[in-house]
Amino acid sequence: MTMLLSQEQELLKDSAAAFLAEEAPVAQQRRLRDAKAEQGFDGQLWRQMVEMGWPVAVLPEEHEGLAAGYLGLGGVFEAIGRNLSAQPLLSQAVMAPELLIRAGSKVQQISWLPLLAGGEARIALALDEQSGRHLSARLETVAEQTASGWSLSGEKHFVIDGVGANALIVLAASSTGAPGLWLVPADAPGVSVQRQSMIDSRNMARVRFDQVALSAEMALVAMPAAKALDEVLDRARACLAAEALGLLREVFGRTVAYLKERVQFDVPIGSFQALQHRTSRLYVELELLESCVLAALEAIDSGREAGVAEHASLAKARASDLCEKLCNEAIQMHGGIGVTDELDLGLFFKRARVLQRLLGDGGFHRARFAQLKGF
Repeated sequence: MTMLLSQEQELLKDSAAAFLAEEAPVAQQRRLRDAKAEQGFDGQLWRQMVEMGWPVAVLPEEHEGLAAGYLGLGGVFEAIGRNLSAQPLLSQAVMAPELLIRAGSKVQQISWLPLLAGGEARIALALDEQSGRHLSARLETVAEQTASGWSLSGEKHFVIDGVGANALIVLAASSTGAPGLWLVPADAPGVSVQRQSMIDSRNMARVRFDQVALSAEMALVAMPAAKALDEVLDRARACLAAEALGLLREVFGRTVAYLKERVQFDVPIGSFQALQHRTSRLYVELELLESCVLAALEAIDSGREAGVAEHASLAKARASDLCEKLCNEAIQMHGGIGVTDELDLGLFFKRARVLQRLLGDGGFHRARFAQLKGF
């Protein structure tokens, strides 16, 4: 198994790092937060990302994609984490198109994939429910059959990039309890979208469905919902772990720099052995996380679905745990200024707390990994 990036992947990674550092740094995220930007990102900047081909980076060539691989896209997400760059890349480059390719009809693919690729429309996945648990076993959102078709009722929370989306892919139970996926226009009668306030100021929505009329053409049936979702969400989890890796490396670097600069008792506090031991342990855990992330991305690129779930859950579990541990340590090592809003560290801390729980926290993925391994 090789984890060396191809020339195209290196180019994608390097261009993303340079572009985001220049055009979407931490200062821009602070401006978006202070302005209470409705969609949580800069639309003009997203257009530039579209023109650079990011939404189609990993899609196959038969769907007009670049087929650059997840190792290349992982480099983009790592740069996103380092700069706290706000954009809808996860939902538009990974979650929506990958799900349409697996489970959507030809008509749905032809209608939506070009729009996603060109940044002309956005689709959000409506999965989690009010219980607050990621993909709760019991779906409360139900699509009931009627004389004219189906009727969708229920409520979804924490819909990633849901505000401003043109359509929603909704996970709902049938009258028998079996899960199904439906592609629902966001402006359909009975659909209401409300912004959900998050500590990282990103685009999250609460979506309510009140007897929304569905037709057979709205169903995604090319692949069973559970199988399609597992494959797509594991790709999204690997990307989130890559974003967490970039964020944590930036937080670690800033913390080490502070330990070298902050003087107490006439010496830099970084010379204190206790702090050296703590930072050394964090460094080792960062290296372990990087190995897990690369293994997950490579498993996806290998084309063999076997093993992807285990690697994705391992990477997400380690990333979630380290998001809490390393950021807590960084705040403490910065002392009193660590909790001030003027210091960018707080923005990293808040995004890390959200990354920690998105698409399953450490506990969820440790349990899932054990189950996949037969324990």
